[in-house]
Amino acid sequence: MTRPGGRPRRARRRAWAELLRVTALFSVPGDALAGASAMGMRPNRGTALAIGSSLCLYEAGMALNDWADRDEDAVDRPERPIPSGRVTPPAALTASAALTATGLALAARAGRGPLTVATALAATVWAYDLRLKHTRAAPAAMATARALDLLLGATATATAPGAPARPATASGPSAVAARHGTHRRWPAAGRREPGRRVPAAAALPSAALLGAHTYAVTAVSRHEVHGGSTAAPLGALGATALLGAVASRAPAGTGGGHNLTATLTAAAYLRTAAVPLLHAALNPSPPLTRRAVGGGIRAMIPLQAALAARGGARCTGLTLMGLAPLARALARKVSPT
Repeated sequence: MTRPGGRPRRARRRAWAELLRVTALFSVPGDALAGASAMGMRPNRGTALAIGSSLCLYEAGMALNDWADRDEDAVDRPERPIPSGRVTPPAALTASAALTATGLALAARAGRGPLTVATALAATVWAYDLRLKHTRAAPAAMATARALDLLLGATATATAPGAPARPATASGPSAVAARHGTHRRWPAAGRREPGRRVPAAAALPSAALLGAHTYAVTAVSRHEVHGGSTAAPLGALGATALLGAVASRAPAGTGGGHNLTATLTAAAYLRTAAVPLLHAALNPSPPLTRRAVGGGIRAMIPLQAALAARGGARCTGLTLMGLAPLARALARKVSPT
C-alpha cells in the first residue's frame, strides 16, 4: 500500500535528480584524485575537501544551466524539470547559489590556494551558464572549468597540513620533479620533508589532457538538440584517439614507457568515448548526438583513471574504474545530459 504523499515525494526526488544530472556526478571525484596523483601524492584530507567542493560546484552548474535555459527548453525539451513545472525557476536558482556557496566554503577549509582555484572555477561555471554557453567560447570555458577542477584537487592535496605522499618512482610526475630538483624523494615514512612543497604546475599536463577532452565533448554537445553536425563528432573522435595514446604513456623524459594500468584504462577511455562518437559522425541525429555526449561524460572516468595511473597511482586508477559501471547503469534511468 502506497503511503500518502509517497508518489509526490518520489516524483520530486526524480525531478531534482534530472535537474542536477546526478548520474554525471561519478565523473567528478576523479578530477581531484587525478590531481593528487599528478602531484605524486596520496589522497588526504585536502583531497576529500576538494572532492566535496567539486561536487557542489558541478551541481550548482547543472541547476544554473537549466535555470538559464528554461525558455529554450520550453520549446526544445519541454520534458525537462523546469519547463515541465516539476521544479520552479526560483528553486533552481536558489539551489545553484547555495551549492556554489557550499563549494567555496569547503575549498576555504582546504586553504587559501584551493579557495582561489575554486573561486576561479565557480566564476567560470557561472560565466558559462549565463553568458558564454551560446558563444564560440563555450567549449573553451568548459575545458577551463574541468582543468581548474583537477588543479583544485592538486592544490588542496599539496597544501593539506602533514600531507603524506607516495615515494617518487622511476616514472610519473614525481620523478620528473625530483630529477629537476623541484622536490626530493619522499622519505620511506611517507611524510614530506619540512618546507618542501610540490608546485601546482606539476598537475598542468594532466589538467590540459582533461581539458582537451572536455573541449571536444562540449563541441559535440552544442548540436545535441538539433543534430546535423558530422564535423564535431569526427573532430572529437580524432581528439579522443590522440588523448588516449598520450594518457597511456608515462610523461616524456621519465623513461617509464608504458605501465599496464595506464594502458588498460586508456583503452577503456577510447572504447567508451569513441564508439558513440563514431555512430554520431555516421548519423548526426539528435538522439545519437546526445548519446555521444553522454558517452563523452562517462569517458571522463577511465580518462581520470588513466591519468592517475600515468602519475604512478595505479590503485587509484583501478578504484576509479569501479565507478564506470555504476555510472553506466544509472545513466539508463536518469540522463547525464
